[in-house]
Amino acid sequence: MAKSKLDGILVGDSLGMAMLGYPSTLPVTMRDIVHHLKAVVNAKLDQLIVADMPFLSYEHSVKEAVKNAGRLARIGADAVKLEGGREISKTVRRIVEAGIPVMGHIGLTPQRYLRIGGYRVIKDRERLLEDAKALEEAGVFSIVLENVYSDIAEEITKAVSVPTICIGAGPHCDGQVLVIHDLLGLSEFTPYFARKYLNLSEEILKAVNAYVDDVNLGRFPGKENYKSSES
Repeated sequence: MAKSKLDGILVGDSLGMAMLGYPSTLPVTMRDIVHHLKAVVNAKLDQLIVADMPFLSYEHSVKEAVKNAGRLARIGADAVKLEGGREISKTVRRIVEAGIPVMGHIGLTPQRYLRIGGYRVIKDRERLLEDAKALEEAGVFSIVLENVYSDIAEEITKAVSVPTICIGAGPHCDGQVLVIHDLLGLSEFTPYFARKYLNLSEEILKAVNAYVDDVNLGRFPGKENYKSSES
């Protein structure tokens, strides 16, 4: 199988919207993440595999958070990702101390979209910088910056020693991440910060309709598609 040039793969809770038909990431459970993580791990890829900690898998208690992070690590995740800044720094520290690498995530945190008033650009420069530094001190190995102004993302990238990864935060981070369904053109809605590299939904529809037409017109199956005892 041909290998991609990707550095890492995030088994994100966006799978709830992209693959399971949920209206947001909030309904995504540990069971959902575990199911998809197993599929990715079983592919035996060379890339770093990061798994999202879904909503309410780390907020209730530090003990529960470490236990859930450990469950993902045992399956094969190389790291876990948590949304939040200063308010989860203690939890991040304990997970790291347990031997599990943590990726941070600040800015637009979809698991908290109800509290922050929807999916919007996060503009609080001072809070973002404080959150990034708190996560760095807690031991994260990288920080995702989602939907923040590019100049703020650049400032954060310069202010912390760990790599930053942008999604909707401009070109100044150390890396970029996109939802694969947006990249391939499989999403009904493509956000402004994504780039569609292929209109795969259109190609799939063409293929399916061509198959239906061939069946209805008697063109499929052809002689090359079946075997006869007389041949």
